[in-house]
Amino acid sequence: MNQHVENRPGQSGSGSASLAQSSPTVGTFRERDGALEWSGRQETVRVEPWGPDAVRVRARLGGPVLEGLPAAVLDEAPPTEATVKIEGGRGLLTVGALTVEVDAEGLIRFVRTDGGAELLAEERAHFWWPGPRLYTPVGNGYHRLEQRFAAYEGEKLYGLGQHQHGLLDQKGAVLDLVQRNAEVTIPVLTSSRGYTLLWNSPAIGRVELAGNGTRWVADSARQIDYWITAGDPADAQRRYSAVTGRTPMLPEWAAGFWQCKLRYRTQDELLGVAREYRRRGLPLDVIVCDFFHWTHLGDWKFDPAEWPDPAGMQRELAELGVKLVVSVWPSVSPLSENHRLMEQRGWFVGTQYGPMAHADWPDKEVASTVQVAFYDATNPEAREFLWSRIRDNYLEPYGITSFWLDACEPELKPGFQENLRYWAGPGLEVGNMYPRENSRAFHEGMLAAGESEVVTLNRSAWAGSQRYGAALWSGDIGTDFATLRRQIAAGLNTSLSGIPWWNTDIGGFHGGDPDDPAYREVMIRWFQFGALSPLMRLHGFRDPGTPLGPEMTGGPNEVWSYGEQARPILEKYLHLRERLKPYVLDVMREAHEEGLPVMRPLFLEFPDDQAAWSVDDAYLFGRDLLVAPVLTAGATVRTAYLPAGARWTDAWTGEEYRGGAAVTVDAPLDRIPLFLRDDARLPVAE
Repeated sequence: MNQHVENRPGQSGSGSASLAQSSPTVGTFRERDGALEWSGRQETVRVEPWGPDAVRVRARLGGPVLEGLPAAVLDEAPPTEATVKIEGGRGLLTVGALTVEVDAEGLIRFVRTDGGAELLAEERAHFWWPGPRLYTPVGNGYHRLEQRFAAYEGEKLYGLGQHQHGLLDQKGAVLDLVQRNAEVTIPVLTSSRGYTLLWNSPAIGRVELAGNGTRWVADSARQIDYWITAGDPADAQRRYSAVTGRTPMLPEWAAGFWQCKLRYRTQDELLGVAREYRRRGLPLDVIVCDFFHWTHLGDWKFDPAEWPDPAGMQRELAELGVKLVVSVWPSVSPLSENHRLMEQRGWFVGTQYGPMAHADWPDKEVASTVQVAFYDATNPEAREFLWSRIRDNYLEPYGITSFWLDACEPELKPGFQENLRYWAGPGLEVGNMYPRENSRAFHEGMLAAGESEVVTLNRSAWAGSQRYGAALWSGDIGTDFATLRRQIAAGLNTSLSGIPWWNTDIGGFHGGDPDDPAYREVMIRWFQFGALSPLMRLHGFRDPGTPLGPEMTGGPNEVWSYGEQARPILEKYLHLRERLKPYVLDVMREAHEEGLPVMRPLFLEFPDDQAAWSVDDAYLFGRDLLVAPVLTAGATVRTAYLPAGARWTDAWTGEEYRGGAAVTVDAPLDRIPLFLRDDARLPVAE
């Protein structure tokens, strides 16, 4: 492990309070139901075992900790043996490899049980006031909450969902805890010091990973709540996925190639693309029917003018061996047949000020935009109603079983969460959980309908989304090499946040001219990366695009759309993905059974190699395949670091290398450098 150990003053465990404190308090300890509680100055802190080598910490001002608040962890903790001791003016809780020390003044310190090395400790904001936990009233029992921890020299920090800043190690960053297109908040943090911490709250806020301390902030909530485990990154992933829920097993069809673009406007257009893939003998597993296929936004059904025979379309696609995925948005136009009923029954996200309208959006049969509402995914009745429309309009009549859940942050305009009122609570307290609950509607509905395979493609996610069969893609991003480069860190941090099913729009989203040689190079290199991503999906709004509206479409976006130089290269990687499918499914089974990510930072497999903790331009696909995408224009060679502790074989040439050093290999336009670990044998070369 990349470990730094140091102890700081103020953690001695003495039963006396420091006179440097404002109104110093020696609190009281007690054991309750296997948990350790400290109380003082009207604050209660509860530390309880929550899975092997892990604890959950909750703290509240003004009474006992509250149960049943929205959270990321499952309701029941995995059964765990633990011991509680109260002695020498301090409390100790030990669960496996983790020991929690709470001193007389309520300061918490997490240490390794074996040897006592400090993993993480609270730190006061100031010797006088405030302490490490600050509660600033915002009214009606809610507070702006702050939780402060110490900073450590050399510590590296990973996870926190998906962001477009390009950083793998996020030490030094300040991140908003809020959902936005391409910015996905999953508040779990893995440290090079040997711990992983989940901020167990869907509240809007931020996390500051500064050189002089780490601070978690919730803008308005009722109590502090976090979960922490000790162990190397792989063990931490196992522990984290056990308490937030493991992903299902990925179906075989989803492991292949997904084709889509913005957008196929008609049934004939979509079928024509599927037929052409088959005519050319190219692998195609999935094709997507994108937005505006509906009558009105929020009707959740095909427009018969453009999709006159969905049943016949489904039959032909099934004969071609192609799965149809249909776009479902959570927004509802006032023109929708469902709007009035949903408004009357309180199934929309409410507002504190103004009408229940959250964004302007184009709709059919109207010249201008309309003000749309979002259904309240935190409301069980609203989820059931949405699913009833999906079931009646897609599943039962046509057998459509997989859905693209777009704009599910939700995409507010403007994005003021403080104006929202959800069934689960005020927007500032619960806003980040919306995308998880949206995917939950489909998961629960599909299982109730007797369908065992649940895969949804989501533009946003939160902690625990994976247990509902939610795949995540990296949102509406750019179409250049710099953006491609940023997706490596985005994917790796997403993987460390518990979401194994991840992908990008191959080629990026916003533009890209299929006739431009420079963009064709971007597409080739991105397509290679996409073939070695957890999911492989081609999408984008290619030039020339048309204005936003019901008639919109973009330029061609099929593998034969990029010219005769690019076409055979793209086809080569379609076939590579097909050959690797058995391996992909093996790795997906590890995600399902153990909670290990598909796309892995090098340090997850090689935590003892210090250099591996800094590699942000390559990754492991499962245990055995190291992927080094080409990320710059015009490159024909690639230098990649091969971790120590293994032998590596160039999957294209068979040349062998000893780990622990960087190697430079040829990377002509048709080759992405790939390396096999030790004795692994995969069908990379044809």
